[in-house]
Amino acid sequence: MDNKELIKFALKAMEHSYAPYSNFKVGAAVLCKNKKIYTGCNIENSSYGVTICAERTALFKAISEGERDFDKIAIVSSSEDFTFPCGICRQAIFEFMPEGIVVLFSKAEGIKEFSVVSLLPNGFFLS
Repeated sequence: MDNKELIKFALKAMEHSYAPYSNFKVGAAVLCKNKKIYTGCNIENSSYGVTICAERTALFKAISEGERDFDKIAIVSSSEDFTFPCGICRQAIFEFMPEGIVVLFSKAEGIKEFSVVSLLPNGFFLS
């Protein structure tokens, strides 16, 4: 699947965002090696610690369905600029796809790819 198509899945997922506090809507779509796609949006809560990012929502949905092999994750937001994953999401992504690709979209600049390792060069695993 090409990046444009994966971005479309992330944009559709963003429509389901629940962001009444920040008004910052985010959507994500993770592509598994078996070509299945799982999507997620950010879900805020008045108890801010309960909030979950779109990236982890998509990734955890896939993991909860038994997926473990991922190629890439696309991330979009209502800001219309590139929206990079936060630190927690970078570590979560690193845990499950350290050799994967993060695909970002900006309305002005289009699509860019980043390796997971370039976004978190010192990610870690517990052994």
